[in-house]
Amino acid sequence: MTVTSPAATVAAPHTGLNRITADDDLFFKLHSLYPNALVNQLAYRFDTALDPDLLARWHAHLATGFIARRVRTTRFPIARAHWEPATESLPLRWSDTPVPDDAVLDWYLDRAAVEFDPARGLVWELSGAHTESGATVVTLVASHVACDGGGMMHAIVDSLDRLNRGEEPDRGASAGRLVGPVAGRRRSAADLADACGQLRAVVRGVRAARRARGVSEPARNPRPAEPLLPHAPTWQAADAIVQVDLAEWESVAAAHGGTSNGLLVGVAVGLLGRSGRISDGADVRVDIPHSMRGADDPRANATTGLPISVTYRRGERTDLPAVRAALKAAGRAYGDPATIPPIQHLQPVQMLLPKVVLHKFARTAKAPECLCTNMGRTAQQIAVLGGHRARDVIMRPVVNPGPVELFRRVEVGVNLAFSCDDDTATLVVTGADPDRFPTRETLRQLLAAEFADWGLSPRFW
Repeated sequence: MTVTSPAATVAAPHTGLNRITADDDLFFKLHSLYPNALVNQLAYRFDTALDPDLLARWHAHLATGFIARRVRTTRFPIARAHWEPATESLPLRWSDTPVPDDAVLDWYLDRAAVEFDPARGLVWELSGAHTESGATVVTLVASHVACDGGGMMHAIVDSLDRLNRGEEPDRGASAGRLVGPVAGRRRSAADLADACGQLRAVVRGVRAARRARGVSEPARNPRPAEPLLPHAPTWQAADAIVQVDLAEWESVAAAHGGTSNGLLVGVAVGLLGRSGRISDGADVRVDIPHSMRGADDPRANATTGLPISVTYRRGERTDLPAVRAALKAAGRAYGDPATIPPIQHLQPVQMLLPKVVLHKFARTAKAPECLCTNMGRTAQQIAVLGGHRARDVIMRPVVNPGPVELFRRVEVGVNLAFSCDDDTATLVVTGADPDRFPTRETLRQLLAAEFADWGLSPRFW
């Protein structure tokens, strides 16, 4: 399932051990319960046949870069674990069997199923293959324990820049230097000091939570109990990749008084309504990841979630000016500790919870009903691999196959991820409610109808 961290924590210092944040800790503990559920994926499609040796050289840069990290736990129960450079990685996964051109999306989905081990540093995998028409498909998959979308982008930009300049892999000269040092002999003293700091953070957090106890977030809609469609015990969420001319996307957004980001939210809410997941007039909670990553930021995860409430009206387009106002208000609220909900002040307390307790909470937790990730103009920053420019670049949070009853229990809805270059807007859409988006074809039909209402001309993969 896709999980949005409730709040970002302060960046770790550049000296000493690079301690994990509350976000990292949450994903690390959830990894033992849902090992392959929280994954980010970069996918390329090139028109030419790339040499596998080129991917091997890129792999070498990634293996000494920003996501080449492992979790090192502590001897003190209260002290935080920390990041250390990984000394091993999953090998390049090159397929000698050409991929059918009409099965590229399925190939991407298959390559997202990876067994990761954060304690060993096996937290990412690079794969590639030629297609039957002589093109090349490439995918990089990374565990959410090791990076959020911004961290993954940092690792990709840095490694590709070094590769394209012909430089040799070098942890000290690349973004890999930010991961942190290997713990030395004085680790026990450092852990004791961190444990004391964590206790102080708990006290501050509890006090802040008490002061903010009147603050609340938008509520989510319960999942309707009916219908329950027949499915196999293990279910693959419906995925679609759709592209639109960027000029058309921005023109439609402006014509309806909104922004590119607002139109993304508007389409998502309309899609959720068309599926029958929510009723006419319902206020939909939309979660929007927002990067808090700064320059030379060593954190694996540095993202906060901005929740807003958006009204769905059957037969009408989403009110984009209202979305714009809600986004501005949410940004202001999350910039002031006095208007941050209590649960987010309690992240230091969350880090003290043993894994068994967190697992109990996780089994009753709910996934976002509507998650909209806007990565902006990221595609053009990472489109060139060894002198070859990709025809398409896609980044997306992955919803991997799982028990159909798990999808129903956590009440996951729709996830939309948007990115663009100078010409094309690309949306990766996941309908993860098995009874509203039972098949990929159902999802495409609903998307096509929603796009038509906005006057958009989608191109489906």
